[in-house]
Amino acid sequence: MLINGKWVADWQPVQAKDEKGGFVRQTSSFRNWITPDGSAGPTGDGGFPAEKGRYHLYVALICPWASRTLMGRMLKGLGDVISVSVVEPELSAQGWRFKEPDEITGVTYMHELYTRADPTISGRATVPLLWDKQRGTIVNNESAEILRMMNSGFGDLADPTHDLYPADLREEIDALNARIYPSLNNGVYRAGFATTQIAYEEAFYQVFGMFDELEALLGDGRRFLLGERLTEADIRLFVTLVRFDVAYHGLFKCNLRRLADYSTLSDYQARILALPGMRETVDIDHIKRGYYSVKALNPTGIVPVGPALPATLAA
Repeated sequence: MLINGKWVADWQPVQAKDEKGGFVRQTSSFRNWITPDGSAGPTGDGGFPAEKGRYHLYVALICPWASRTLMGRMLKGLGDVISVSVVEPELSAQGWRFKEPDEITGVTYMHELYTRADPTISGRATVPLLWDKQRGTIVNNESAEILRMMNSGFGDLADPTHDLYPADLREEIDALNARIYPSLNNGVYRAGFATTQIAYEEAFYQVFGMFDELEALLGDGRRFLLGERLTEADIRLFVTLVRFDVAYHGLFKCNLRRLADYSTLSDYQARILALPGMRETVDIDHIKRGYYSVKALNPTGIVPVGPALPATLAA
């Protein structure tokens, strides 16, 4: 991780623990917003107006948080507006790295972008990261906020077909996000990176409690979580579902059941994957190689051959 702008130790998945030995996720440090007119967003400073070709998105295809932003970029038709770089799937001793020097900045490691933006920064160098090519700095590294920028921050440059955070559903979306994130999105990490039995079991049962709840919710025939409209709540759920059987079930010890054992959730996953552009945001090979490169959980680095993937994911 970075301490006062210097890389000081090999990458480790757990940087902080609670009193039970549970995994505590780092808070994102760059919180500016792109807006249609460049005015300040809910956090941070202004000066980041929506412009075609100005911004660059850094992602890892193994990372669910990064994949949220890729899905938003595709659904909002911003492929020609925001360029993208993908880091290598395996985590190196210095964290995320590029196969070749980054075409935008020439750096080799993600943490070098962080120190360009703030030479005294401390913490982990995470993805996704939204970069301003004009100012040579980080706009934002919080996936939930980047996803909302994709939805409304680019104004007329974006495709209005999908409103991922419509005004009439915001209260329901926020409520769903607040329940699904700790128990499932982050719950699998709390289970996988727990350092005590009690922390692991607490997270484990919350994961499957939420699975059961979501299976029942979708069992009434609705297409998406809040009815017939796709929202950001669906994107945030999907990125966890698509990684579950190939990573979280085995490596993170979330092995009570597989996603494949939930017929309604499996159909829901396939429905989202079939939307235009969604398939290219999912790379099962990257996901498996990336997660199984975490030495703290898999010191031999062996990547399992299985499980057999549903036809919708195996392509």
